[in-house]
Amino acid sequence: MQRIFIYMSNIVAIVGRPNVGKSTFFNRLIQRREAIVDAVSGVTRDRHYGKSDWNGVEFSLIDTGGYVKGSDDVFEAEIDKQVELAIDEADAIIFMVDVESGVTGMDEDVAKLLRKVTKPVFLAVNKVDNNKRAEDAVEFYSLGLGDYYTIASINGSGTGDLLDALVDALPEKEKVEEAELPRFAVVGRPNAGKSSFINALIGEDRYIVTDIAGTTRDAIDTKYNRFGFEFNLVDTAGIRRKAKVKEDLEFYSVMRSVRAIEHSDVCLLVCDANRGFDGQVQNIFWLAERNRKGIVILVNKWDLIEKDNKSTKDFEKYIRQQIEPFTDVPIVFISALTKQRIFKAIETAVEVYQNRTKKIKTSVLNDVLLPIIENYPPPANKGKFVKIKYIMQLPTPQPQFAFFCNLPQYVKEPYKRFLENKLREHFDFTGVPVSVYMRKK
Repeated sequence: MQRIFIYMSNIVAIVGRPNVGKSTFFNRLIQRREAIVDAVSGVTRDRHYGKSDWNGVEFSLIDTGGYVKGSDDVFEAEIDKQVELAIDEADAIIFMVDVESGVTGMDEDVAKLLRKVTKPVFLAVNKVDNNKRAEDAVEFYSLGLGDYYTIASINGSGTGDLLDALVDALPEKEKVEEAELPRFAVVGRPNAGKSSFINALIGEDRYIVTDIAGTTRDAIDTKYNRFGFEFNLVDTAGIRRKAKVKEDLEFYSVMRSVRAIEHSDVCLLVCDANRGFDGQVQNIFWLAERNRKGIVILVNKWDLIEKDNKSTKDFEKYIRQQIEPFTDVPIVFISALTKQRIFKAIETAVEVYQNRTKKIKTSVLNDVLLPIIENYPPPANKGKFVKIKYIMQLPTPQPQFAFFCNLPQYVKEPYKRFLENKLREHFDFTGVPVSVYMRKK
């Protein structure tokens, strides 16, 4: 496993009442749409973590749920707890208020909390996008937190000054050695049993599981150690077809699952045995394949299926037909409820991860493949013969191979597929998309 040196980065928490623009600001800083943003208040319910840097100083950001006192939201007490936790965890705090609504009772409650804190607190007055609003911001002096910074998180104006002051105030942190952990994303359509699978694995009910599709709305990471191998498990919101996504919130959850796929190494695709390997699951499969991720297909709820001695074989055959030409994918039949084969699923995912990060020496590649190519050369095109001279693996996170030859433009798709199959046959790339490129030599 590769080891990397990182500076333990400082943690900055963004707090404030709901709907002042914390998540918009958070997304701007980490430069990806990580936190769900919606005009409905109370969208952010968990703490979100992201990485950002300014002028070469790295820090971690926490976006908290809005701080509310006395609302009727069932999540309210929990969100307040989260805010207090974030304040405890952070090295610096950005307290965000909204110039449109001025100083509210809730702002005063948060300010009261923050006046007790010894850490650096930065008051950011958001939605200041003209001079009139800049004048209105003066009233925030009444919160007793000293100077404020006027910003507009939607277009980024004023954020530079705030970040300059923030990185100056952050304490120096020491350098520690950390291992880069592989990321396994558990994906699939809503209610396929993703959260139940992770709960069964970690042996505790970390995630809320209900019969209502769409309970999980955020992609959440869990560190997990098994078979002496440590990795991050990411539970994602279910992905449904775009047309089915009515609520904006859910749309972003789908977007986030898509992004969880992009940022993972291996996708554990959970499908419901009752529903079969339908179009939506196939879309997720091809999405993971397009992103060149390792894939393991988990057929969940296998305990509910009436079976005979051929059921598994038939179901497997049907799945492989659906995913042609990329059929070299492990399929594990599991039940999250009875915990049947759930560790086998993880074991398989670890193998796929190792296949994905496998590096093959150039000499070995050439010794194995050149004799095969000699016996089965690329078909002649327009009277021209293609001669493949040597092969090497490219230094990419996933398996990509360059075949150097005299006329790369004449090598067609079927032959590239032949080469890919030979690579799979000799070097075991089960569950991993392999890319073959022809290069001019």
